[in-house]
Order: sequence, then C-alpha cells, then structure tokens
Amino acid sequence: QVQLVESGGDLVQPGGSLRLSCVASGDISQINFMGWYRQALGKQRELVASLTTGGTTTYGDSVQGRFTISRDNAKNSAYLQMNSLNFEDTAVYYCNAIVRRLSTNAWGDYWGQGTRVTVSS
Repeated sequence: QVQLVESGGDLVQPGGSLRLSCVASGDISQINFMGWYRQALGKQRELVASLTTGGTTTYGDSVQGRFTISRDNAKNSAYLQMNSLNFEDTAVYYCNAIVRRLSTNAWGDYWGQGTRVTVSS
C-alpha cells in the first residue's frame, strides 16, 4: 500500500498565502513524479503544478508566477507554496504521485484524499 496525505488547506483572505504539504508513505521504492491538482465545485480536476525527480516543473497557466512546487525526496514529500491567492483558487487540492512499489517493483498512480483551500473575504 501507498498512502498520500495532504495538509495545509485553510480559509484565507484574497492576497494571502498558504503552504500545502504532501507526504507519501508505505510500500515505496521510488517516486518519479509528484504533483498537485485541484478541483473546484462544478469543475473538472486540473493540474496546478508538478515536479519530476529530475527537476522538471510544470505549472497551470492560472497559477504561473504565484505558486511554487518543491520536493524533499528524502522525505517523500512535496510542497506547494501559494501566494497572491484569489477567489478562483478556491478548490480541493489533491496530491498525486507516480510510485514504484518496493514489494512488486510495479509503477502505480496514487492520489491523496485532498485538502480544502477556501479564499474568501
């Protein structure tokens, strides 16, 4: 089993900042990719940011320049620093990871349960 646990979601005012964390644990041999997605009410899930082990980053157009993804490979963790938050950033944020399992050597796609970010005045 592989578990992803997110934390850091909160209620924040427009213009504020939050830092989300994601920790992967369990039957892990290697993590190739970690990313953040979000889903707002009534909308499809969308990519926010991703970071490969090799250091390649990708950002969604709406967060470019405001959000920063980082990883701590030793801790199997990923972080999302979110600055200049606005109402459109309100969503449930999900952590995603591509993980090779120690027990089977097989790669799999894993998701956390999500953490809610609400931007409101």
